[in-house]
Amino acid sequence: MSPFRSRLGKVLTASVSAAALVLAAACSSTTATSSSSAPAAGSSAEDDSSAADTSGAEGGGASLSLLFGSSGIAETDALTAAATKWGGESGNTVEVTPAQDLTQQLAQGFSSGTAPDVFYVGADQVANYAKAGNLLAYGDELPNKDDFYPALKDSFTYDGKFYCAPKDMSTLGLFINTDLWAAAGLTEADVPTSWDDLAAVAAKLNTGGVAGLAIGPELARLDAFLVQNGAYLTAADGTTITANDPKNIEALTFVKKLMTDGVLKTPAELDAGWAGEAFGKGVAAMTIEGNWLLGALGKDYPTIKYLAAELPAGPTGTKGTLVFTNCWGIAATTEHPAEAKAFVEFLTSTEQQLTFAAAFGVIPSVKSAQAEYLKQNPANAAFVDGVEYARGVVNLPGVTDVLGDFNSQLQSLKDSDPKVILDSVQENLTAALAG
Repeated sequence: MSPFRSRLGKVLTASVSAAALVLAAACSSTTATSSSSAPAAGSSAEDDSSAADTSGAEGGGASLSLLFGSSGIAETDALTAAATKWGGESGNTVEVTPAQDLTQQLAQGFSSGTAPDVFYVGADQVANYAKAGNLLAYGDELPNKDDFYPALKDSFTYDGKFYCAPKDMSTLGLFINTDLWAAAGLTEADVPTSWDDLAAVAAKLNTGGVAGLAIGPELARLDAFLVQNGAYLTAADGTTITANDPKNIEALTFVKKLMTDGVLKTPAELDAGWAGEAFGKGVAAMTIEGNWLLGALGKDYPTIKYLAAELPAGPTGTKGTLVFTNCWGIAATTEHPAEAKAFVEFLTSTEQQLTFAAAFGVIPSVKSAQAEYLKQNPANAAFVDGVEYARGVVNLPGVTDVLGDFNSQLQSLKDSDPKVILDSVQENLTAALAG
């Protein structure tokens, strides 16, 4: 057995039980805010006790409400158990409610003054809610604020304020079908670390009716190439619009060339609903997807042998990926701000995040949980490592329609001019920001 296969076997055996739930959990992490969309000091036992004491200091007996977009019964049960545990320790109670349509229900709550005390907020919505005055900006008050990965904190920082605590995360990685890899004469040494490598192995794997690479033509996948080329839709300050930066044009031009060369196929071209399905059906040798694909493979395509690697770097050696996440929002109108913050502190403690990870497959948002999490889930190393150089969703207020239009234009990237697309995004984002 080759070292490549040997390493693969160890990774899959160690991680299969935890990975089986990742797809549903990651979908909750990345899309829970909209039911219509297709993710230094550590927190410790002392932190948990501090949270309980803080609530007790306020007298206890508070009744909080929690509204969230659930991925399924495992997530709902885990949150219910956590709320019950914290309530028992603090003397408070939490009503746990899975949302039917989180975005709509929050909008109704904000407008009527009946918003839940605590709720999920996606990175794409935090600026809108913050600008409208709907969110309590409590993140900088948390004792474990420095334990969150910087990219996650950036996702929930608006106008210089760290609004809310990231609950978990998902990033993108490169999935490789190791049977097809070996059949093409490739070894572990050929795992791509650059764009040139990616193009070369995709061409070798592109045989016998199998696409070398499958990627969904959407910004939640293709934007990773922008980051790998040292740019993005916004500059590092999060507000300067850089959509038509020449580096971004170069990145989309590279992706377009993979398409026109025929080595990159979209899911529709492979008669699949999404790239993960194409990979699972064996009609794509590689794909770029998030850690949620681990769960789908374990559940729906258990015979597929694979390896998950970090995404290849761009021409200058820059690594890049995207990070998807929700935070624990607290309503600005809550009557129990101290208890709500104490509850969130409990939910984001190292111990509780590891409990959530085991229960419904999410990746913890705190650095203090990383070593133990990777010990339990070695197959997720590529995704955890990626958060160090990831960029989050553009979280400027009022950009939802602009990004939706960008996403639509990417559907026809193969037959379009990348510069024309990005020029339009530049213009539209600039107008949205000015408005």
